[in-house]
Amino acid sequence: MNGMPIISQEFTASHVTHEMMDYLLAQGWRHFGTQFFRYNVQLVGDAWQTIVPVRIRLADFQLSKGQRRVLRKNMDVTCSLKPAAITDDIRDMFQRHKSRFKDNIPDEISSFLSDTPSRVPGEGRMLTCEVDGQTVAVSFVDVGASSVSSIYGIFEPEHSSRSLGIFTLLKEIEHATVGGFDYHYPGYVTSGSSAYDYKKQFSALEGYDWQEKTWRPFEQFVPMILA
Repeated sequence: MNGMPIISQEFTASHVTHEMMDYLLAQGWRHFGTQFFRYNVQLVGDAWQTIVPVRIRLADFQLSKGQRRVLRKNMDVTCSLKPAAITDDIRDMFQRHKSRFKDNIPDEISSFLSDTPSRVPGEGRMLTCEVDGQTVAVSFVDVGASSVSSIYGIFEPEHSSRSLGIFTLLKEIEHATVGGFDYHYPGYVTSGSSAYDYKKQFSALEGYDWQEKTWRPFEQFVPMILA
């Protein structure tokens, strides 16, 4: 493993302040509900890969040509940001959304969110996207003092041609920038190819160096490749 120590940690917390959320995100932590976790290796297929937490410097973010196309494709979508909540409609959409997956299929949206996601473990908001009054996508974010972080996003499979996963991320970034936040944390990527590669296409991206315990521009970031 080229001498890199394996990190696999977790803890439970039901109340996290905005400032503490910033600190945890900056140390590579994420959470589902009240369960916080961080790890630096993962088995992808039959190979071990390094996990690289990533974040976007909002002051320097610029849209790519492809991302501009996604926004143009969804000019008829109306988005709103409100306190996070799990409704029956969202539960139903999640069941339709998860049909896209073939492996590690989650049971319920509650696998990712607490029963009161607007305030447990910290402030949570949801981005709701509608077309002609119909909700086509919902994404959930953590709110810190100077950062926001994507938790999970779902969309109606019949609208998959809209690239709604990327669209909701772009709208999260837009709202965070307007709100004066410094960073948006879209999650993590892997050192090799994976389903998370689309996150590598965002500008002003930084990666977390587990050994140096610091963030640096992703284009300069050379993750430790496992032997």
